[in-house]
This record gives sequence, C-alpha cells and structure tokens, in this order.
Amino acid sequence: MIIEDEKNLARFLDLELSHEGYETSVEGNGRSGLELALSQEWDVILLDLMLPDLNGFEVCRRIRKEKTTPIIMVTAKDSVLDRVAGLDDGADDYLVKPFAIEELLARLRALIRRSELGGQAKQAEQKQLVFRDLIIEPQTRTVIRGNEIIQLSKREASLLLILVENANTVVSRDELLRNVWGYNEQVATNVVDVYIRYLRNKIDRPNRRSYIQTVRGTGYVMHS
Repeated sequence: MIIEDEKNLARFLDLELSHEGYETSVEGNGRSGLELALSQEWDVILLDLMLPDLNGFEVCRRIRKEKTTPIIMVTAKDSVLDRVAGLDDGADDYLVKPFAIEELLARLRALIRRSELGGQAKQAEQKQLVFRDLIIEPQTRTVIRGNEIIQLSKREASLLLILVENANTVVSRDELLRNVWGYNEQVATNVVDVYIRYLRNKIDRPNRRSYIQTVRGTGYVMHS
C-alpha cells in the first residue's frame, strides 16, 4: 500500500512496483490511508510523513496499535530526529527523498523476507492438509497429487485452504473475498471466479470431475 499525496511520485511508485509484480493500492490522504491500512491486510505499507488530514507519524502510531504490518516511511524529512521519531513510532525502515527506485526495491525485498521469516514459526505449526488424493502444504503453498508437485500462488493457496477447511460446506463468494482479498461484501467483482478457474487448471485431472464444485448463485464447495 502506498500512502503518498504527491501525485507524480505516487504514480511513479505505483507503476514501478506493478512492473515488479507487486499488487498496489494508492491513497493520498492520511486519514483515508489509515482507514484502508486497518481495513485490509498488506504485505508492506509505504508511508509519507507530510500528508493532509493526518500526518505520517500519527498514521504509523495508529496502525501499530492494531497491526504488525511492515512500514517504510518515505519522506523528504531527513534529520536524525525525524528518523528516530519515525522508527520510535513503529516504522520498520526510513527512506529519504529523493531516492533510487533500486534502493526502495531492495529495502522492500529485505523487509518482506524478514516478515516471512518471522511468520514461519506460526506456519510451521500448520500441518499438511489432506483432501481425497491431494496433500496440501500451507507453508510452501504446494499441492502434491501422486508423484506430481503443483505450485500455487499465494492467492490460489489461500483460496484452496479455505475450501478444504470447509469441505462439504458451501463457501460464498463474499466470504472468499473477505478472507482471501479483504474486500467487503459490496465489492462487485468476478475475481473469485477467475481464481477458481486458475486453481482448477492446476489441480484438476483431465476428463475428470473438478475437485471444486460451483453452487450457482452462491459460491463453491469441495465434497470429500
């Protein structure tokens, strides 16, 4: 997530990060940025300090009260006191403008690695899930079917896990949106259907019934 009120810079960051394969969202206001930061799950937040309505220090403090989302402060304020204040308020890193995009990308990669390593202990507690002839490994986002190893994306793995954990129960599209994408019920999108198709293309066997069944007008179910 990018919280930056300088439109040209926000657009530049959005384009560069999208080009690198990141899914991005941009907010130019401190208060609305805070609301979005708290309402959804993010891998990293890029946070400017000089924002309208609510400055970056306060946004960071309020996020940190509720979430452990990694935060990189991106700002023209380069004094030692500002850096110390930002880190003390809960930022994980501090990058001074102007900066090279290569440095930002390197810091992002490092921060995401640390975040993932920190979460591995929790993930390690998750045991393999078995559904019919599928073995699902949540930590590696891998499905094993016989001698075949199928690698899933993060979204595909989350989608499959929810369906398997709710085997024999219909899971609505709205529930899948909330749990996998963090959207609310009012969001009109076919993203669930698209990712179900991706998932089927990976795990289904040719000329056999799909593991995932569509319940028209409602959602999806996996029957054991």
